[in-house]
Amino acid sequence: MSLISTLFTGVSGLSGQSKAMEIIGDNIANVNTVGFKGSAPVFGDIFSTVLHNGAVTSQLGGGSQLAGVLQVWDQGAIEHSANALDVAIDGNGFFVTSPEDSSAQFFTRNGQFRLNETGKVQTMTGEILKGFKYTADVLSTTMEDIDLAGVQSTPNASTFFNTGTQLNAAATATSTFITPVTLYNSVGTTVTLNVTFTKVASKNQWSYSAVPSEGTITAGATGTVTFDTTGQLSLVDGETIADHTFTIDFSSASTPANEMSLNWDLVDANGATHGKITGFSAASNNNSLVQDGYATGTLLGLSVTSEGVIMGLFNNGQTENLNKLAIADFLSPSGLNRAGNNKYTESQESGQPTIGVPNTGGLGKILGESLELSNVDIAQAFVTMIKTQQAYQASARLITTTDDLLSESVNLVR
Repeated sequence: MSLISTLFTGVSGLSGQSKAMEIIGDNIANVNTVGFKGSAPVFGDIFSTVLHNGAVTSQLGGGSQLAGVLQVWDQGAIEHSANALDVAIDGNGFFVTSPEDSSAQFFTRNGQFRLNETGKVQTMTGEILKGFKYTADVLSTTMEDIDLAGVQSTPNASTFFNTGTQLNAAATATSTFITPVTLYNSVGTTVTLNVTFTKVASKNQWSYSAVPSEGTITAGATGTVTFDTTGQLSLVDGETIADHTFTIDFSSASTPANEMSLNWDLVDANGATHGKITGFSAASNNNSLVQDGYATGTLLGLSVTSEGVIMGLFNNGQTENLNKLAIADFLSPSGLNRAGNNKYTESQESGQPTIGVPNTGGLGKILGESLELSNVDIAQAFVTMIKTQQAYQASARLITTTDDLLSESVNLVR
C-alpha cells in the first residue's frame, strides 16, 4: 500500500473517534435524564487489500469504522419521589404509551406521569399511559388509556351491625336508653337506626324498639333482651340467644333504595354471647359500633403497588383497585428505534412487543413514588472520553507523520 492509503487510514480513525465522542457526549448530557439508557460505540476494522495472490499473511487493513451503536440496558439507580404517579420499573420492561386518539405506541422507561386536564394519566410530553381497568374488582383483558376522571367509590349497603352497649341492671322500671346505629342503604343514604331500650320491672330485662330515620321497618322492629345473674346476655326475644334481623323498606323514602335485611350481631360463631351487650349494675352507655356499609366517596389520593395496581383512596375511608399498568418487553430491546424524549418504537430488529402486567412472566416489578435514574456512570464516561481523545489524537498524528514522509519523498528529486 502507498503512503496515500495511510492518510485515509488516519481519516477513518478521526471519523470513527469523533462519532464515538458524540456518543459519549450524549451519555454525559443525559446523566440527569430520568430513565435514560446510555449507549456504547461498536467499532469494526476496514479490510483493504491482499498483497500477494490471496496469501493470508499479506492482508492489510484500511483503518476503522463505526459498526454500530449499542444501547446499554443496565438498571438505573432508584430515587424516591413525592409524586404518587412517579413509578419505576425494577427489572425488564417498558411502560406503554400512545398519543391521544392515536393507535401508535411508544415505549419508555421514564416513569414521570401526571394527570392531564381530562383526567387521563400522561407523560410529560403528552402521551397517554396504557393499562387494564378494574370493574367491580375484576380486571379487564383489554389494554386502554388509564382514565381517572369521575372515579368514585360506589356505596355499599349495610348488612350487619353490632354495638358495645351496657344496660344498667339497677335502672328503675320504664327507664329508657337509646343506641343510635349509623347505617347506609344501597344508594349510600345515611340511615340512623335508633334502638330504644326500656327497662322491664323486677327483671334484668329490657325491651327494645327500633325506628329508622329513613324508610320503614317491616320485620323485627321490637323484642326483648334478657341478662343472666352475671350480666351476660342469656335470652333474645324470650328465646335462646341468636342474632336478630331487621328488615327495612325504602320504597317510600325520600330517596328510594333496595330493601335492607340487616343482621344484628349478638352471638359469636359458636352461638354464645360475644359479650358486647351487657347488663351490669353500672350506668348505661354505648362504647362501640361496627357495621359494614359505607356511602359513596370521592377520590382523595392514589398509590401504586409492586404489581402495578393503581389504587384510589376515597373520602369514605375505602380503597379500591382502579387500573393495572401495562408493561411491554421485547426479544431484542437493543433493536428499538429511539424516538426522542426517552421514547422508543418497535422495529424489525427489536421484534414485536410482548405485553403483560408487572411481576409476571419475567417482567419487572413496579416501585411506587420512585423514579429510575439514568444508568450513565459519569466516571466511566469520562475515562472513555479520555481514551477516545487519545485515539483521536493518535489518528491525527498518523496523518501528520504520513504527510512528513510524503514531503520527504517529494524532496528526493532536489
